[in-house]
Order: sequence, then C-alpha cells, then structure tokens
Amino acid sequence: MEKKIADLLNTQINKEMYSAYLYLDMASFYTENGLDGFANWYEIQAKEEMDHAMLMYQFLHNNDEKVILDTIAKPDKTFASLADPLAAGLEHEKYVTSLINTIYAAANDVNDFRTVQFLDWFIKEQGEEEKNAADLLTKMKLFGDDPRSLYLLNQELAARVYNAP
Repeated sequence: MEKKIADLLNTQINKEMYSAYLYLDMASFYTENGLDGFANWYEIQAKEEMDHAMLMYQFLHNNDEKVILDTIAKPDKTFASLADPLAAGLEHEKYVTSLINTIYAAANDVNDFRTVQFLDWFIKEQGEEEKNAADLLTKMKLFGDDPRSLYLLNQELAARVYNAP
C-alpha cells in the first residue's frame, strides 16, 4: 500500500471517531430536550461510526500498515432548535462521503484494487447514511412543529436497534 493511501485511511479513522463524538453530542442534546428516541438514533449512529473506524484500523493492520491514532477534535456545533442536529448530521454525512470518495479515487489512481474493494462497502454505506439523514430531516420539517407527531417520530426513533456491520 502506498504511503498516501495509508495516510488517508489513518486520517479517516480519526474522522470516523470524530463522527462518533459529534453524534454523541447530538444524542446528548436530544436527551437534554426530553427526546430519548432521537437520542437513541444518534447513539446508534455513534456506534456505527466507531465500527467504521475499527474496520479501517483492522484493514490497515491486515495490510501491514502502521495505525496512527491522533487527537479527536471536540464537536463544535451548537444547536438552537430540534431540527438543527438533523441538518448538521446530513451536512456531516455529505462531508464524510467526500472523504471516502477522495480515498477511493486515490486508491484507484494507483491501482490499489484491494483498498478500492474494501472501500466499496463504505461507498454504499455513505449512500444509505445520507438518505437516512435526509429522510429524518424531512420528517422533522413535516411533523416537528406538532407535539403529537413529534412524539410519534420520537417513538419511531426509539425503536431503532444497533446492528453491527
């Protein structure tokens, strides 16, 4: 594996861990606002991001590459409304997609097909993550101002269960 690809994957491990921190921060915001279902949804998102980091960690080790763990930045978002974390979540997923695409393109450019194949799953996953985030934001915009509908949406999100990759 070329150094550039290993460096990008190491950076992505950090970005995935930051994503977990960001989603835990969002979960905390919803817990503080009495929406345990929304909190559950973001707690599961955080677990998924940690899983993504661990998949990359293991991939690097499996390819005899050094894993370099860096400082994880503190989440820097502030939320004024119940919809704010959802909009920030969608924005963040689009950002992560761009990062994965950059690694994919770099690996493809040097014919690192093992890394390209490894990243195929992440490409699909990011499509799902963006859709889920966009759908959730749409539901909030449609129903979030109505307390009964917000309650039902909260119940829907509370039913989400964690499924490891």
